[in-house]
Amino acid sequence: MATLFPALETPSDRPALRFGDRVLSYRTLAGAAGALAGRLGGAGRVALWATPTLETAVGAVAALLAGVPVVPLNPRTGDRELAHILADSAPGLVLAAADAELPAALAGLPRADVPTEGDAPLPAVAAGDEDPAFVIYTSGTTGPPKGAVLPRRAVAATLDALEDAWHWTAADTVVHALPLFHVHGLVLGTLGPLRRGGSVHHLGRFEAAAVTAALGAGGTMLFGVPTMYHRLAEAVATDPALVEALAGARLLVSGSAGLPLHDHERIAAATGRRVIERYGMTETLMNTSVRADDLASRPGTVGPPVRGVELRLVDESGTALDAYDGETIGEIQVRGPNLFTHYLNRPEATAEARTDDGWFRTGDMATRDAAGHLRIVGRKATDLIKSGGFKIGAGEIENALLDHPGVREAAVTGEPDADLGERVVAWIVPVDPQDPPGSQELADHVAGRLAPHKRPRTVRYLDALPRNDLGKIMKRALHG
Repeated sequence: MATLFPALETPSDRPALRFGDRVLSYRTLAGAAGALAGRLGGAGRVALWATPTLETAVGAVAALLAGVPVVPLNPRTGDRELAHILADSAPGLVLAAADAELPAALAGLPRADVPTEGDAPLPAVAAGDEDPAFVIYTSGTTGPPKGAVLPRRAVAATLDALEDAWHWTAADTVVHALPLFHVHGLVLGTLGPLRRGGSVHHLGRFEAAAVTAALGAGGTMLFGVPTMYHRLAEAVATDPALVEALAGARLLVSGSAGLPLHDHERIAAATGRRVIERYGMTETLMNTSVRADDLASRPGTVGPPVRGVELRLVDESGTALDAYDGETIGEIQVRGPNLFTHYLNRPEATAEARTDDGWFRTGDMATRDAAGHLRIVGRKATDLIKSGGFKIGAGEIENALLDHPGVREAAVTGEPDADLGERVVAWIVPVDPQDPPGSQELADHVAGRLAPHKRPRTVRYLDALPRNDLGKIMKRALHG
């Protein structure tokens, strides 16, 4: 297939990567990545110690130039899970920054320190569309993590579909502080700008002041997760410089989980700028997105399918639903060039994930409005609550709870109930732990905004909700 990074074929002095004060131009990146790529031939898969550094980005680019699949490793992964990933993926070596301290689990692997300078030519590698680009491990909610094998075709198709949806060009600089071991930060936030010939400005870690400075210094697009936008939504009330920076951005994009409506509205009211959401998975990369030319769409939707992606909603029997009413809930199934090829070493799991006619079962539940825009209501396993004969999506109840002035964070789950089948349970982090809103007050609040059958029957109070590295609430850790 054509190169994933056309701008490296005719490199310039335009900034490609910025991590803090460290900057690589396209010319320097091509030389450094070319030098490393020349050492990776025949390595099989390579592990990438994915710290939020310049070296991680260079290492990923070099491996892709060499046609070698990349296995990104989360530096915060525990020993047991790391051992499983290494045994399952069997990388030939590990790429890391020269000053990175690696855990004992990696001691048996050859190590290649990633350079940030060099003048080697780009390798002449004929990698095909279906050749693997990444093996990215999904969170293991029902067993050990599975390695989703993403072909080069899926990476190119997703990034080019987002070029269309977001009007993404070489003039854009993407600002973010996302981890680089997963799709959002590495594929979208780092390889995406490089494929367009634009720039990446990684903040190292998320801080409102750093966002203000980066957007003020020429950043045009901000990528973040809901936890980050929640902090920005709180900060805009007292930080006029941040308001100006966000208002001046071309696009504010949130992903990896749903952004609460309350935070949508606070940012829009302060800046006049809407945050747009998109929806994807490790196995599918991006499925849908609000378009840059359709910012009037309702907050809380994740837009229509991106170019090339087919999408359908199905009921419990697998029958496709034709409803576009914004109310009927179905499981999302997708197919298209964005899909992974298989789970590494897991043929049964691969077969289970697909229907007989080739659709991928996402396990996510959604409604669809008249314009074809999706609203995610949650995971089939944890967020679809069947109570008193009704199907209830946890997400809309969470948004209603977050509208209450006494609620800082909220999660909703279902628990077995002898009468209702399942009852709605609200997990609340109150604004004032010494004076939290009462359970009846919260039930009435939800019933008044949605419907009586959607009110929480049980309320539990927490100091904080359990979250993973991407800010997603880990609902399986919530139990009475």
